[in-house]
Amino acid sequence: MVLVKTEKFYIFANLINRGREPQFNQKIMSVKIRLQRHGKKQKPFYWIVAADARAKRDGRFLEKLGTYNPNTNPATIELNLDQAVQWLHNGAQPTETARAILSYKGALLKHHLDGGIRKGALTQEQADAKLAAWIEDKAGKVDAKKEGLSKVQQDARAKALKAEKVANEKRVNAAAEALKAAEASEVTEEEVAEVAVEEVAEVAVEEVPVAEVATEEVAEVAVEEVPVAEVATEEVAEVAVEETPVAEVATEEVAEVAVEETSVAEENNEATEA
Repeated sequence: MVLVKTEKFYIFANLINRGREPQFNQKIMSVKIRLQRHGKKQKPFYWIVAADARAKRDGRFLEKLGTYNPNTNPATIELNLDQAVQWLHNGAQPTETARAILSYKGALLKHHLDGGIRKGALTQEQADAKLAAWIEDKAGKVDAKKEGLSKVQQDARAKALKAEKVANEKRVNAAAEALKAAEASEVTEEEVAEVAVEEVAEVAVEEVPVAEVATEEVAEVAVEEVPVAEVATEEVAEVAVEETPVAEVATEEVAEVAVEETSVAEENNEATEA
């Protein structure tokens, strides 16, 4: 196999009948128009490139044709239309996504119109007019979509604002109801406290006569006990009076015995002296 380099691409040719003149099959190197991923995680950003089909997706490429940003709505696409059409003329095959992008930007239409010019079906002016009309129509559709999206966004914001207002009103009403419930509970507690105080007062009023009755009963018992004490005192006095004569008699008897003993002692003394 022989590698032949042309101006913008390589041509591979198989050698048939060695030793003779090489016969080229005139097939262009397999070139793909595809997307090369860039950007960061969860936010991709793509380059539109023409690259060798054997190269890695994010590897070396032959030419950068534009960019594709799917993070916006609608997606933002920048494309070098003339270079993309030239690679299509050279036989580059776009992937499905790249084909959709090229169709969206009018590259496939321009490639088709250029084929009509080469065949003589159209003039360059007619092809340019058709392409300009298509681009204008496409731009109108894109603008209408943007307006529709902006209107949808405005409606969504209005709905969100309305829902937020309703939620705020509900929250305020709930807070007011909670405040009323708290005030009602406080009033109920006050009423319960007043009722409890009244009940305690009634019980106290009922207990006062009972205390008075008990006091009267105690006084009556004391009055009854006073005569008993007086009677006991009188009995003790009578016993003391009765015991006093007995004591006096005993004293007199002791005195008489002492006198008798004294006289006996004197007599004994006299006898002794004699």
